[in-house]
Amino acid sequence: MSKIPFLAWQRPHWQPGSEEILLQFYVFGKFQAGRAPSIDYGSEGLPEGMELTSHHHGALRQWEGYPLKGAVGRMFKEDAPEAYKLALDAPEVLVVRGRLPDAGDTGYLRDTLGVLAALLDVGGTAILDPQILTLFDANTWRQRYVVRDGAPIRNHLLILCDGEEQAGRHWVHTRGMRKFGRPDISIRNIPERDIDRAGMLCERLVELEALGAHFVEGQSLDAEGLHGGLVAHLGGGDEEPDFNNTFVEFRWPD
Repeated sequence: MSKIPFLAWQRPHWQPGSEEILLQFYVFGKFQAGRAPSIDYGSEGLPEGMELTSHHHGALRQWEGYPLKGAVGRMFKEDAPEAYKLALDAPEVLVVRGRLPDAGDTGYLRDTLGVLAALLDVGGTAILDPQILTLFDANTWRQRYVVRDGAPIRNHLLILCDGEEQAGRHWVHTRGMRKFGRPDISIRNIPERDIDRAGMLCERLVELEALGAHFVEGQSLDAEGLHGGLVAHLGGGDEEPDFNNTFVEFRWPD
């Protein structure tokens, strides 16, 4: 795999605010001694506010929040069995985690991803991104993120579509916007015929947020072909189980 430098992008809609960015990753493997060559990926190392801690895998298994056990572990085993086995068999785990102030560009993300890529070069075999509930083997992670001209914003997020209690209605929602210090997006009451349309709208909204935009309570959003448009309602928090984040919710008109 060629060592393509990660890119930082400007956030043209950014205004200073009180939001925090949260990044968290687990890197499984058997690591060589010495500094990982992150400069090859355009990173001079982890940004201020981020830390890397090293753990024997056996000790980490005793943590209450150990990510490979319970229902979440079973989900990873089912969704990515090869990556799950690599992670489970790894003798060492590096935890990369930190909270950062909201920023007008994504240099923090470039630098962190560069370190992750370098760790794969020195013995990493799998990376778990708990914010998007995804476990990658090394090659799959590289294919998704080590991309010439930069991975698209949607690659950093999870966009889900679930059924609602009302028959024939659906819910499109995201996970992972804490990487950008922004709320996740929730769109409810979507009829079957409009799922694709709502999904594309959701992608546009998270891209706006990743570029720094804010939504405020009661803000109206014009959407072509939707009578009355959409209205933003704010909610959630770190303990919100569907997001582990705040969210901006819109209701598709009846």
